[in-house]
Amino acid sequence: MTRLNRSLREEQKASFMNDFLVVENVSKTYSKANGEQLVVLKDINFSVGSEEYISVIGHSGCGKSTLVRIVAGLERQSAGFLTLDGKEIRKPGAERMMVFQGYSLLPWLTVRENIHLAVDEVFKKASRAEKNSIVEEHLTMVKLTHAGDKYPDELSGGMKQRVGLARALATRPKMLLLDEPFGALDALTRPNLQQQVIDIWENHRQAVIMITHDVEEAVFMSDRVIMMTNGPSATIGKIMDIPLPRPRDRHQLQDCAQYFELRKEALNFLEDYQ
Repeated sequence: MTRLNRSLREEQKASFMNDFLVVENVSKTYSKANGEQLVVLKDINFSVGSEEYISVIGHSGCGKSTLVRIVAGLERQSAGFLTLDGKEIRKPGAERMMVFQGYSLLPWLTVRENIHLAVDEVFKKASRAEKNSIVEEHLTMVKLTHAGDKYPDELSGGMKQRVGLARALATRPKMLLLDEPFGALDALTRPNLQQQVIDIWENHRQAVIMITHDVEEAVFMSDRVIMMTNGPSATIGKIMDIPLPRPRDRHQLQDCAQYFELRKEALNFLEDYQ
């Protein structure tokens, strides 16, 4: 390694040390039944600030969900390392909570009980009154106090996803991981819930990584957008800054030329990999 390369490497590591989440040289390989190795992700490098909202976009099969599962600790990388707040990520932890596209609610529990389940698991030493207070606070946050005693099959898709969000936020994680959180919602519910999520984040800032196929969603909600190349051996093709001022309102952005330029840039990237 040349002195220049060593210097660049040292500068990169120094920069990483100032970031909240660090993903460095991460790759993921699976062994196929015939013995061949399938490289899903290769040499993934990025970092996330402690109050930064990041989206990851790319075509199906580019390893987006695999990447966020590795950050969550639900899968182990084949190479590279990840740290959160200076500590290596080796397994799942309450400081990283994930919201899936599927609602993952227990149908025999009420909305309130579903949230309580997570709170009871994370805050084992808290009193019952303290736990109840946390649950009610987060029901209010997602505007579901009126539905606290309903069961999941009595809720709309958007309401179910808000329960999932409240359950994740109620554990007070350092990082929120969203895997296609709006993918199962109808065209009317989706933008409303996007706005609600970004409003909640504005008032309770934390690190967020969101996986999405929706370019408009990524540009509207994010500080930066990570764009993945196609798989196999998918990697980061480009990271796009989103300098749109906050707080953001979807209706106001309809008259913003910069928003449409950013949207076009992301779409052009994806079209190059069709």
